[in-house]
Amino acid sequence: MGSVFRGGSFLEGILSAKISVDGNDSTQTLAAMINKCKFKPQLQAIFLDGIAVAGFNIVDIQKLSKGTRIPVIAVMRKRPNVKTIHAALEKIGKKEKITVLEKAGPIHSAGKIFIQISGISLEKATALLPIVCTRSNIPEALRIAHIIASGITLGESRGNA
Repeated sequence: MGSVFRGGSFLEGILSAKISVDGNDSTQTLAAMINKCKFKPQLQAIFLDGIAVAGFNIVDIQKLSKGTRIPVIAVMRKRPNVKTIHAALEKIGKKEKITVLEKAGPIHSAGKIFIQISGISLEKATALLPIVCTRSNIPEALRIAHIIASGITLGESRGNA
């Protein structure tokens, strides 16, 4: 589930695609969804809620940025424990996903959140955050997409977007 916002205050549209749980299709599915959508010409950045979707389906933010020609900013509320994630991937036999995690690059502190970036400088990425984070510490597009997705999957949104 994705939402398209003008800045952080005007909802332009909603996007959706199916991604397999713990699979390897997130990068290409997201790129295809974005490349064929009518909103693409106005997109300035792709914001992700971390780089793992549908469990351990890891988005290659470098490939996503190159494949869409749009900068990617993965946002995290807390700094992830990389060692714990690596251990979990090894335990479930998904060791090959560690390479994709490492390709995402360093995790940067950006005020009260953390980000990983591709196709954009850290300075430009952090300059975008005050524009798109209007009602919380995370971009409004991510907050609304989370509310909609939880409402659809759970029957009611939980409000902890």
